[in-house]
Amino acid sequence: MNPFIEELRWRGMLQDMTPEIEEHLNKGMASAYLGFDPTADSLHIGHLVGVMTLLHFQRAGHKPFALVGGATGMIGDPSFKSAERNLLDKATLDHNVASIQQQLAKFLDFGTDSANKAELVNNYDWMSQFSFLEFIRDVGKHITVNYMMAKDSVKRRLEDGNGLSFTEFSYQLIQGYDFFHLWKNKNCSIQLGGSDQWGNIVTGTELIRRMGGGSAYALTVPLITKADGTKFGKTEGGSVWLDPEKTSPYAFYQFWLNVSDEDASKYIRIFTTLDQETIVQLETAHAEAPHQRALQKEIAKQVTILVHSEADYEMAVKASEILFGKSSTEDLASLDERTFLQVFDGVPQVKISKNEYQELTSTLDLFGDLTQGVIFSSKGEARKMIQGGGVSVNKNKLTDPNAPVQFELLQDKYLLVQKGKKNYFIVEVA
Repeated sequence: MNPFIEELRWRGMLQDMTPEIEEHLNKGMASAYLGFDPTADSLHIGHLVGVMTLLHFQRAGHKPFALVGGATGMIGDPSFKSAERNLLDKATLDHNVASIQQQLAKFLDFGTDSANKAELVNNYDWMSQFSFLEFIRDVGKHITVNYMMAKDSVKRRLEDGNGLSFTEFSYQLIQGYDFFHLWKNKNCSIQLGGSDQWGNIVTGTELIRRMGGGSAYALTVPLITKADGTKFGKTEGGSVWLDPEKTSPYAFYQFWLNVSDEDASKYIRIFTTLDQETIVQLETAHAEAPHQRALQKEIAKQVTILVHSEADYEMAVKASEILFGKSSTEDLASLDERTFLQVFDGVPQVKISKNEYQELTSTLDLFGDLTQGVIFSSKGEARKMIQGGGVSVNKNKLTDPNAPVQFELLQDKYLLVQKGKKNYFIVEVA
């Protein structure tokens, strides 16, 4: 038994591994790498499985290498994809690589002087030194076409009639050489990856055996799915990114808060560093009172803090309470503009000028000509609802339609109007 393997096993993060890897790990500190394809300038939550695998590897006393594929990103991994993707130019890839480097530093310890400090490598650094002829002469001769075509990812593409370009076909050979290069130059003996990478990884172990006469090992983690069969990490708005400019901390928090009970039990093992005893206690509490969603709340807390910060987590909680619970004008005003707009994303908006706002003589005028047809169909409807206590501005209930306009603008430019219990509107004063 090996502590790292056992950690992955109880967390449900172990799919396949080559024989003797546990014995290899038990000999002392080992090195392993896992690759990230820089197709965007941010990782998304689908990448977190790999990131957490490296995190656990380092915590077990071993040395992780995070490989960013500046070279392979120019080609595109065909593994279990139905069509060739658009290829990126070097300038775009360089930008993406730099951004991903910054994100990985949140999870892995790159800065200490310890023997197992993490290292980040870019395969463009060595692949760019090869000419095409040198590569097919020195590397390509060691792997047969029959061996490459036997891989499931290749066979599937050929069988479905879409075909496979030579560019994509060469991907497994280039990834295999990455493993050989790190084995030879960094003493890296293990490659980690998703289960869809098994074929590419064992091509690397084969190159190490044939080109270097050495031994290397492979370990894969399962591809994460949702209980309802839909793709993990996707929402109606697209991918859930780690970059707060692409997915706000509030939206990120909400994603985890809204996972199903069945998924929550699986995700809390994979995406947090909580120990087994704590997780079992949370599952027991959740089973006794599922309506309180103890698992979802803890996952959302742990992952938001891990990816963003405790301050971002607290802001996300406050924003959730504003939208779904009782809150005050002070609570609303404490949100930054990005979070405020994210919380009320999709609600109807109307814009008026500062001069128009300053010339309003009564609250009723705000819901007259300036916003008529967006919030209320007429002043009569507005007056009736205000008198009935059904209208709030910035969480303050209105009672007098003829009261002067004395609302404090949120972020110096917004009013939040609530009509009834669930209908929100934003008035932007600009």
